[in-house]
Amino acid sequence: MREVVAIDGPAGAGKSSVSRAVARELGWEYVDTGAMYRVIGVLAAERGLALDDAEALAALCDETEIRFEEEGGALRVLAGGRDVSREIRTADAGQLASKVSAVPAVRERLVARQRRLCAGGRVVMEGRDIGTVVCPDAGLKIYLDASPRERAERRALELQGRGEPVDVDRMEHDIRERDERDRGRAHSPLRPADDAVLVDTTGVALAAVIGEIVQLARRRARP
Repeated sequence: MREVVAIDGPAGAGKSSVSRAVARELGWEYVDTGAMYRVIGVLAAERGLALDDAEALAALCDETEIRFEEEGGALRVLAGGRDVSREIRTADAGQLASKVSAVPAVRERLVARQRRLCAGGRVVMEGRDIGTVVCPDAGLKIYLDASPRERAERRALELQGRGEPVDVDRMEHDIRERDERDRGRAHSPLRPADDAVLVDTTGVALAAVIGEIVQLARRRARP
């Protein structure tokens, strides 16, 4: 089994905060695969591409270099050298990501990149199909979840912190809609791996979740 911590789960379950903190604690690389789909969704919308045009989206994936950089404790996401960190974190970007990720040609290209990133191990990778598709031989698989309401409230706080007005009820509706789309898609649906550790973060302090996963990772990594 590879020295990879695969952290899957729906939007707002705490994957990004938990995964980045776990990676820092372990001293491993961190990869946010959801950001990759957000980049493609945002760029597609900017270019006026239909979100079900497989050929155009595949070409967009092929021509777009996506890189992650840590700077001053913050994660920068670069698309072809352009910093898109802010654009890809909006509620609209999340919906765009969910739609383009349902296109098999997009998933095939981005999954291939993700597999190359985790090939060497010592990686904490977050997403929706890491333990089931991208890295099924990961040494530790985690499935984070939380109630739709709590996830909506967390995401609302995040967006409000950026100055974006948010209707929490609408946010919860969008999250439930996205959950249904992600779980029902034919290609790489959102679901826990059979051997994943299920962690419900509803009402649980972030530090406790991080501590539990770091402990599990260190035990699994021992020779």
